[in-house]
Amino acid sequence: MNNEIKRVLESVKEGSLSVDDALLKIKVEPFEDIGFAKVDLHRKIRQGAAEVIYGAGKTPEQMIGIIDIMKKNGQDTILITRLSAEAADEIAKVHPISYHKDARCGIIGELPAPTGIGKIVVATGGTSDIPVAEEAALTAQILGNEVTRLYDVGVAGLHRTLAHLDDIMGASVIVAIAGMEGALASVIGGLADCPVIAVPTSVGYGASFNGLSALLSMLNSCASGVSVVNIDNGFGAGYLASMINHMDVKGAK
Repeated sequence: MNNEIKRVLESVKEGSLSVDDALLKIKVEPFEDIGFAKVDLHRKIRQGAAEVIYGAGKTPEQMIGIIDIMKKNGQDTILITRLSAEAADEIAKVHPISYHKDARCGIIGELPAPTGIGKIVVATGGTSDIPVAEEAALTAQILGNEVTRLYDVGVAGLHRTLAHLDDIMGASVIVAIAGMEGALASVIGGLADCPVIAVPTSVGYGASFNGLSALLSMLNSCASGVSVVNIDNGFGAGYLASMINHMDVKGAK
């Protein structure tokens, strides 16, 4: 069962929330139509994580309108991905926002305390992969996870990876991010006993084809337990890592 609904029901059981208030939380209007957007207010109830704003292609005014609805409906922490510095400056005139330049992410509100079952490791092949890695790491943190960052540990110097075996072996989920030939995911996949989420990046010279070479290498990984998201999709990897790190045993009593 969804974590949000479970928390509501547990609050009723403990007596800290009335039955009527719990019913109101569950029955609240599932979305609000503001013309240019239909803001999904039930996403956290359905999926355990509230809606995230994709900033690319949206005007600051549109994002401010969406933020207004989210905050009005009790969403205190909001993540905006692919956000330009200029748009962040405009939003900051209305809503306090923390802008992370490398990740191109904006965060409104405070990061929550970690609630995941373990640690998420975010590792990159090189320094040039850090923008995608930061998007993944911040996404995981805003969804309530403890994150360990291992940057510039690529296979061009394998000793750098092996120097972090304790972190790799102790992770619940690992996000492996690399461009060029994308070999890092296979190396980590062969070392770790947890799920590995591979993220190909568009970093590399001409024959890397803007991340296609890394994507195909990761899809063809001979290491078991490696899944792959789209090129440069740090958000998708961080979100999936959080879902894995919050898994309950369904049906357990």
